[in-house]
Amino acid sequence: MGKRREARERAVQFLFQYDMNPPEDLDRALEMFWETQRAAAIAEEKGAANWGEPVELPPPTVDEAAVRLFADPLIRGALEHRDEADGVIKKHAKNWDLHRIAAVDRNVMRLAIFEMLHREDIPPVVSINEAVDIAKRFSTQDSGKFVNGILDKVKGELMRPGRIVK
Repeated sequence: MGKRREARERAVQFLFQYDMNPPEDLDRALEMFWETQRAAAIAEEKGAANWGEPVELPPPTVDEAAVRLFADPLIRGALEHRDEADGVIKKHAKNWDLHRIAAVDRNVMRLAIFEMLHREDIPPVVSINEAVDIAKRFSTQDSGKFVNGILDKVKGELMRPGRIVK
């Protein structure tokens, strides 16, 4: 899996947690999130710590730092523009109340809509493809189609080109 895909998956996981239980201190919540992600990865690799045994985390690897470097601005941007994304979702999700959309799907779309509207360095089709794949992985069987349908409508309204040539 690529680093950007991994970063988007982590971003969706944090956005889901935030959606279910908003923290008072975003910076502290992000710090704790990244620590638990690293601890879980280390436990998966080396096995869980014994009861009462403190777990000392080594410094982040280059790959972990790269994932966080890409994910943090996505998380903060999606949260900053959450109301805007929710409005876009409501506009295109006919006959669906926002709170009735699966929480994973809702947060996948919030992230993708943030990317499509505010990250000109990411082509909209990439945001859509990534969102569909993440929805398929973390949500229901039909989530990929639902997310794709909404995001395709959003892409149709964009006032910027689908690809930036550098």
